[in-house]
Amino acid sequence: MKIVKIIVAVITLLAVIAVATMLGINSFVKASASKYILDAADVDCDYDCVLILGCKVNGNSPSTMLRDRLSQGVALYGVASDKLLMTGDHGKDGYDEVGVMKAYAEDAGIPSEDIFEDHAGFSTYESMYRAKEIFKTEKILIVTQEYHLYRAIYDARALGLDAYGVIAEPSMNYGGQTYRDIREILARSKDFLFSIFKPKPTYLGEAIPISGNGNATQG
Repeated sequence: MKIVKIIVAVITLLAVIAVATMLGINSFVKASASKYILDAADVDCDYDCVLILGCKVNGNSPSTMLRDRLSQGVALYGVASDKLLMTGDHGKDGYDEVGVMKAYAEDAGIPSEDIFEDHAGFSTYESMYRAKEIFKTEKILIVTQEYHLYRAIYDARALGLDAYGVIAEPSMNYGGQTYRDIREILARSKDFLFSIFKPKPTYLGEAIPISGNGNATQG
C-alpha cells in the first residue's frame, strides 16, 4: 500500500506541475502578444499584407466565426495593405477554407490578383511559418478572434515576423467558447515549444512573394 501511495503522490505532483507550467506559459504568451494588438482605427498603411486565419467552412459558405474574420480583414484592405493573405486548410478534396475565403473577398470587390491563398495553413504556427518563408512577408497584420490572436501574434514574432493584430469582433455568441479557451491554453503551450525548436511545417515549396500576383496561388 505504501508503494501505491507514493506512486499516486508522484503522479499528482507531476500533474500539478504540468498544469502550473501550462498556465504560466499561457499567461506569458498573452502578455507578450497583447501589446501588439491594435484598434482597427489606429492601423496605417504599412503592412506587407493583411493575414486572415481560416477556420471552419460549410461547403461553399464560411462559418459565422470565419465570416467575422473576413469582414474585418476585408475592411482593412487598402487601409493596412493592398494585399490579403488567406491561410487555412485545403488538405483534401471537398474541403477548401481558402477558396471560400477568397470568394468572399472577391464578392466584396477585392481584385483577385490582390488575394493570396495559402492552401497548407494547417495550423496557426504553420500559417505564420509559411507567411514568412513562402510568401516572403516581413511585416503583417493578423486578423482573427481575440482568444486566438494572442497565439498567432506570438508565433509570428517568434519566427521573426514584425507582426501585429486586429481583433475580429464577434457578430454573435458563437457558443462553445469555454471549450475553445481551454483548448487554447493547450495550444499556446504547444506553440511555445514550437517557437523554441521551430519545426518545419507540413509543406514548404517554392516562394510566391506577396509583392507579386495572387492569381499564382489559385488552387
